[in-house]
Amino acid sequence: MRNVEFREQMHEYSQWRAKLVQGIEMYHEWRNRYGMNDAHSTNAILNIINSLQSDRITLAFVAEFSRGKTELINALFFSETGTRLLPSSPGRTTMSPTELFWDEKGGSYIRLLDIETRLEDISLSALKQHPERWLQIDLDCQSPSQMQEAFKELVATKSVDRELAEKLGLWNEHDAAEQGLLNQDKVEVPRWRHALISFPHPLLKEGLAILDTPGLNALGTEPELTLNMLPSAQAIIFLLAADAGVTKSDLEMWRQHVCVARGGARQSLAVVMNKIDAMWDDLAGETGYEESVRSQIRSSAATLKLDENAIFPVSAKQALLAKVKGDNRLMEKSKISVLEDYLANDILKQRRNILLAAVARDIGFMVNESLSLSEASLTNALAQLEEFKKIDFENKDMTGKLMAETRDKQNLYMANVENFQNSRQVFLVQAKHLIDSFDKSRIDPIIHRTREDMSRSLTTYSMKQHIRKLFDDLRDLLQESVDITNETRRLVKAIHKKFSEEHGFAEIEPDLFSIKQYQFELEQVFAEGEAFRASAKTTMTEQSIVINKLYSTIIAKARNIMRQAHADATAWSQGVLTPLMHQIKEHRRQIDSRLQTLRKINESKGNISENIAALEAEIVPLRRQRDEIATISKILYPKQEVRQSRSVEDASRRQETRV
Repeated sequence: MRNVEFREQMHEYSQWRAKLVQGIEMYHEWRNRYGMNDAHSTNAILNIINSLQSDRITLAFVAEFSRGKTELINALFFSETGTRLLPSSPGRTTMSPTELFWDEKGGSYIRLLDIETRLEDISLSALKQHPERWLQIDLDCQSPSQMQEAFKELVATKSVDRELAEKLGLWNEHDAAEQGLLNQDKVEVPRWRHALISFPHPLLKEGLAILDTPGLNALGTEPELTLNMLPSAQAIIFLLAADAGVTKSDLEMWRQHVCVARGGARQSLAVVMNKIDAMWDDLAGETGYEESVRSQIRSSAATLKLDENAIFPVSAKQALLAKVKGDNRLMEKSKISVLEDYLANDILKQRRNILLAAVARDIGFMVNESLSLSEASLTNALAQLEEFKKIDFENKDMTGKLMAETRDKQNLYMANVENFQNSRQVFLVQAKHLIDSFDKSRIDPIIHRTREDMSRSLTTYSMKQHIRKLFDDLRDLLQESVDITNETRRLVKAIHKKFSEEHGFAEIEPDLFSIKQYQFELEQVFAEGEAFRASAKTTMTEQSIVINKLYSTIIAKARNIMRQAHADATAWSQGVLTPLMHQIKEHRRQIDSRLQTLRKINESKGNISENIAALEAEIVPLRRQRDEIATISKILYPKQEVRQSRSVEDASRRQETRV
């Protein structure tokens, strides 16, 4: 698949995402129009809209030096410039991790962060919030040559004292001895720690973002890359050199960084065997060349414990040349189209599924509830109309009896509303216990104590023990929340069951809170940190700034998990009874409407058929409300019915047919 087709796929994906946002906005307007909005639902809807609008598909390219990674990025995405946009000449390799994206507010620029910021106790994510800390070079997007010149900074280096290089985690005695550089007082290091590049390339404007990570040195000395940025990427593209296969450093990078970032899973993970043009052999012929490539793929797949179909043989250099020259034969020989097909189809399809799952998780319950309530309102109104058509309203005794029965239902409803308010107060007390179990007042002292203990540690082993203690304490804290969570869940179920049994409410299974995901995430962070700490690169820099950065990153991730648990528990407690409150409100509306209709009929001196016609007119807005939410649900879930509403919808259709 050619790049133009990938661009079309990205454009189609962007349009699909915009349509999804439009559907959610329509749903928000629908809830406002029919008086069903509340603070919790509004926040949930606005949050998912903001998340979708700022969504990016991040492709992370990971490889050791000289694997042709930057050349592959040029070939895949920037060939229409007619030049090698990002620097990838022999001997000129990207030195700093680089992010490419489109920042509509900030415009076109390259921002560069000084390497010496590693000495500061501040994370990369925090530094990104302070543009003044970065060197900014404005880009002229009408001049590829000016952009090329600016991008040369990505390969810039500088000479520093050996002591500073060691503090930065960029020099260790073992590596220096292997390279015969032990006696040198000066060390060449990357000038920049990180680079941010924004310019309005069509693919970047559609939401594509690219993370270009240089070799093992960068991944092994920047824990945030391995523990934060790589795991958040939509896909990781890992490069090998076809003529070298899987080297020792490739294997270390694969095991300690790529697999850690994917949590051991192989989804959204592809291996590119680049530089297959180095294996072209006129004497061996086409058959011999193809067999050499297949043999290298089999060997690499066995070493990486990966399916052979996940390895893509490519010549990035020839692909870029073919695209610039429009040489279809050379393009076919570069084999890049299979990789492009994977990116354009598999990755984008996976991203769609992820976004749909996020929508279903965050507002799917509300949409189902809205559809169920609308269906129930229409069905009840139709049933009441059918009932009234069969009643002899000339019989005043019959009308009076119906009014008395309806008033009894109204009184029973008022008594049960009072009971509901009492149950709700009990729930709020219980929910507060749950929320407080994740409160920062319990978590921050644990983290503060860990940081203090680590600052006094003299060995990496001691620091590791303090981190273990931190996670043990957080595990205990989560475990204490289990009993509170279970009790809260039982209470919510009991409240729902009471109103379902006493008033015949449609039984809506409450959306129950669970702490399992936070327990899993906490264990995963600890496992990732252990794998990173045990890597050869980290071992070489024991007691260095790298270890401090590692544990700072782990602590920050652990704290964010607990903060998320607190935020989710708060949001859940605010919204879990909302569907029941809507049912109670609708139940009252139905009783009041029935009583008012009976009163009108009883007091009316007009024709009974006129009163029936008035009732039929009142059904029109209910049918419109139901049809609107049905249309919205199809926009949000185009390939599936909302299961919870099927039986209710069928019932209302049957009622409409009879009427």
